Amino acid sequence: MAEKFEYYDPKTVKELCKTLDEVGSKTKILAGGTDLIVEMRAGIKKPAGVIDVKKIKELKGIDFDAKKGLRIGSCVTCNELGRNPVIEKKYSILAECAESIASYALRNRATIAGNLCNASPCADMAPGLLVLGALITIVSSSGEKTIKLSDFFTGVKKTVLQPNEFVKEIIIPAEKANSKCKYMKQKRIKGHDLSMVSVAMAVKDKITVAIGSAYITPVVLPEFAKSTKVEKIIEAALSVVKPITDIRSSKEYRLHIIGVYIKRLYEQLVK
Repeated sequence: MAEKFEYYDPKTVKELCKTLDEVGSKTKILAGGTDLIVEMRAGIKKPAGVIDVKKIKELKGIDFDAKKGLRIGSCVTCNELGRNPVIEKKYSILAECAESIASYALRNRATIAGNLCNASPCADMAPGLLVLGALITIVSSSGEKTIKLSDFFTGVKKTVLQPNEFVKEIIIPAEKANSKCKYMKQKRIKGHDLSMVSVAMAVKDKITVAIGSAYITPVVLPEFAKSTKVEKIIEAALSVVKPITDIRSSKEYRLHIIGVYIKRLYEQLVK
């Protein structure tokens, strides 16, 4: 059972910044809560307060501009992303990633930014966003900054976020629209499960590959020329990742599946 905590529900970004300045170091942000609530009930996390951001309009919505690209508000849920017609048409891999997360009911609550901020190496949204060159906008009372998503993760369950900062939105560059892309996820069972290993690939002017569940953070490789042989891509991937053996898989199996998935994606998207 979760311990007692203070509840805050700011209605604007300005109110949220003020609340974080006052109590940020002792609180956790609640968007969907699909990880936070479970961890609080289990006693893994014991924040003195919870800041509910679901009522903040500036953190919602999916918008596309032909010049600016795609904007995903941090409170957008997995089902909202997966059902969005612009996503399905121009950034289809994001729908694939979103729809691979847990059950339909949970996806009605789980948010895209929450999946990233939880910072699990097996976060399903990370590989798809990484191959599309995603940027993430971080806000505090001091202002806002936009960084590469690849610079956001610092370790298992760790990010660059400071106690007084929050994620406002995720941006996908316009030039990545209509890339040929696909996401593959290996699970222990056919139903809803965390990934043992996952691989995303996007192909446009170049080839981009990202890998989940094989390092302390999701990994994106340097871009490859479209003429690059698949063996070279696999070799590069296996030289970067450092999978572990755990209850879900052995490191040897993870390394094997990474090679298999890169080859399959290459055959579908490049050849």
